[in-house]
Amino acid sequence: MMERFVTVSMAVLLLTVLLAACGPAPASVEETRVVPSADEQIPPSPSAPAEPVILDNYSTSDIPTLDPQLAYDVASVNYIENLFVNLTGLDPEGLELLPEAATGWQGREDGLAYTFTLRTDIPWIQHDPETGETRQVLDERGNPRFVTAHDFAYAIKRACDPNVGSYYSSVVAPVIKGCEAVLYFEDPAAVPPELVEAIGVSAPADDTLVIELEFPASYFLSMTPMWTLAATPEWVIEEHGEAWIEPGNLVTNGRYVLHEWQPGGQRSLWRNPLMPQDLRGTGNIERVVTRIVPELSTGYALWLKNEVDATGIPDLELETHLEEFPEETSQVPDLSVSYFGFALDKPPFDNVHVRRAFSAAFDRQTFAEQVVQGQCLPMVHFAPPGIFGAPPIDEVGVGFDPAYAREQLAEAGYPDCEGFPQVTLLTFEGQDSLHDAEYAQAQWEEHLGCSPEMIQIEQLPFNELLEAVRAPAETRPHIWDAGWAPDYPDENNWVGDVLWCKNQENPRRRECSAVDELIVEAREEPVPEQRIALYRQIEEGFFGPEGEMPIAPLCTWVGFGAVHGWLDPGPLELFSGVQWYNWTIDWEAKKAAQGR
Repeated sequence: MMERFVTVSMAVLLLTVLLAACGPAPASVEETRVVPSADEQIPPSPSAPAEPVILDNYSTSDIPTLDPQLAYDVASVNYIENLFVNLTGLDPEGLELLPEAATGWQGREDGLAYTFTLRTDIPWIQHDPETGETRQVLDERGNPRFVTAHDFAYAIKRACDPNVGSYYSSVVAPVIKGCEAVLYFEDPAAVPPELVEAIGVSAPADDTLVIELEFPASYFLSMTPMWTLAATPEWVIEEHGEAWIEPGNLVTNGRYVLHEWQPGGQRSLWRNPLMPQDLRGTGNIERVVTRIVPELSTGYALWLKNEVDATGIPDLELETHLEEFPEETSQVPDLSVSYFGFALDKPPFDNVHVRRAFSAAFDRQTFAEQVVQGQCLPMVHFAPPGIFGAPPIDEVGVGFDPAYAREQLAEAGYPDCEGFPQVTLLTFEGQDSLHDAEYAQAQWEEHLGCSPEMIQIEQLPFNELLEAVRAPAETRPHIWDAGWAPDYPDENNWVGDVLWCKNQENPRRRECSAVDELIVEAREEPVPEQRIALYRQIEEGFFGPEGEMPIAPLCTWVGFGAVHGWLDPGPLELFSGVQWYNWTIDWEAKKAAQGR
């Protein structure tokens, strides 16, 4: 199964979510939602004001892609959220499904199909970076193009195409009828047309989208806000190929347009003046300008000079910052969980007792309090609070237990680490990641007797690490530093999409067990209370004293961020990208602080 490696997003810096309770149950298959019809909508908004309100942002990395079907990283998803409209939305406070491109939806009684009614007034638009003009795209007959169900059907089938190379295909493919058969066809260059036609996505009319499922996935509706299912322009992709996302070629339908994208340099978004008024969002930011900087400390220095509106805080600066800027500091959970992945198909971590030992020998509480200075909550199972089906944070799982760890390592045949082979721990580039890995080294030395020389630390850039953990067993690292951020608010996105043995792209190479039968049962169970009980059993089966321990969960992040008082980011969005269109800036206050 594909890993989604995560870092704390600079955009997720305000507000909080309740940590004491799980999220709500998935929507009923009978549920239907409505918004006003297209002829009742407010007319498109006027042009941007003479002096646009600008969000000044920064990033330590470039955007790998702006293609909704290809995106897999936080930076790309944030931009796609603002450039494209999703099928549905998600209320960030109650996690209730909301209309977006779809005005309503209804499930079939057997749970194997959903019909979505779409609005037909969202224009496809193109922005000219040289003139700054945004215009509606016309078809070959000169008629204005609007987003239709056919655009969504094309995009979803495109996500099933093995030649596209979508990272998140492996998340959506098992659910959509016929998608997996196409995605994993033995010869990607020769997929039979009849297999593609059999994918369960159709558009009987411009305003009607039907999605058929492989099984009655009770969580399917919670997946529909995902960027992977967003409509994409077939005619542009056919004309430009991979270059369709470049400035000048890009055709979008969201709240912003792409004005500038200099790889390794600056990028900027401008408001889409043709967006229907009721979809524009509640914010007042007309432009989002992001500059690339080498590291977090540089971005923090820009914040201190009032040159950017929000930032993360370097570890070395955190104590001083909290003392000097308490009113401009927030601590925000992002629901991502960091963990150590184990290569299960090569010694020594093919031995369950070794995995249990290394997980139980890691003091998560000390790591949270001292190493990352209170910016995470210890996790002893996988799914964090706020995800439907997740057990309470401290009730399931072994966690830190040195005596248990030593017993397990001895049972594996390595008492006090005697005879243990040298292994590789792979982590991200950067001093903070190295610091975390060295803490793990010290923990395993103190509690298991494994000298640091036995645990060789290697660091790689993000993309190279991603490839390394998918390599054949002989070259794959023994342990790797990873994380998973939620794509939709359901426990299946954790134990199902990451750990299920039959995932086609599972880098851990898990063998199937009784736990996997429970995963299948839970994903099809329609009664929320029974699903919750099943997921508790599954988490126990993975992380309890007799658990498989395919990974070692460490922390769910609650990072500190610095936000200037003139910026109000609005409701915190944790699942589909940062919604800059709902952010507000007190423009006069910002200008005054900058001396303008």
